[in-house]
Amino acid sequence: MRTIRSIATFLALATGIQFFLVAQPAASSPKVASAVPFIGCKSDGQVGPLEAPKGKSKVVPIRAELAQRLAYYKAEQGFGVLAPRGWYCFGTYGSNGGSLFVSPEAINAKSLFSTNWKDFPGPVIQLATESGDTSGRFAVASTIARVFPAHKAFVKRIIAEDIAQASDFPSGPYPKDKLIYKSKEIVEYQTPAQTDGLGTQSRLLKNSEPIIGVEILVGETPDLLSLAMRLPSDSNDLTSTIIQSVEREAANHDR
Repeated sequence: MRTIRSIATFLALATGIQFFLVAQPAASSPKVASAVPFIGCKSDGQVGPLEAPKGKSKVVPIRAELAQRLAYYKAEQGFGVLAPRGWYCFGTYGSNGGSLFVSPEAINAKSLFSTNWKDFPGPVIQLATESGDTSGRFAVASTIARVFPAHKAFVKRIIAEDIAQASDFPSGPYPKDKLIYKSKEIVEYQTPAQTDGLGTQSRLLKNSEPIIGVEILVGETPDLLSLAMRLPSDSNDLTSTIIQSVEREAANHDR
């Protein structure tokens, strides 16, 4: 699917047990509304560079001690995401969708558009959207074929266009991915270290650490919202908070 996503763009952690513990916070942990700083991110894409938007602090339902370590990052277009404070960010966009990248290291914007760049080798968060009614529909169909069997009719419609072949949309989960279904439209996942899976459908290179994230179908079309992240070891406790923030963003978009 990474290949399909690349084409569409130019057209317009530890063990499994640890993952399940991180992905599902204890019910006994009370949460209150806390404010986190808003960080605007520059972006570039189909109609040229866009300046970083300005915004107010965002109130999120998390504990104060977690809020003190997080900020809300957002480009002019698309969804925003919680990520560790002090990180760098940059967004890309086009008719197919877009991505927001947040990294502890400065992001070279030109690299994101280069066919020679090898993608992110270390800690990074990518929040991507794929439009189900533009060239992004191929990426949407690919993920549906993998993990959203209730929406296979969408894949059949894409194949019927005779632009892509059925073999471009392998059916069923990646063998080593660990999945947690929240609904027929939401699945949290872990792609293990040095393994291809949902996590490597992003711009994160596989390495000795797992990639954790969530795939969400949004709206009637549907569109696809994808989170893929690899955090530093001292920030792994933020994983579930970041995933839940993306799930809330998607739910608010659907209202």
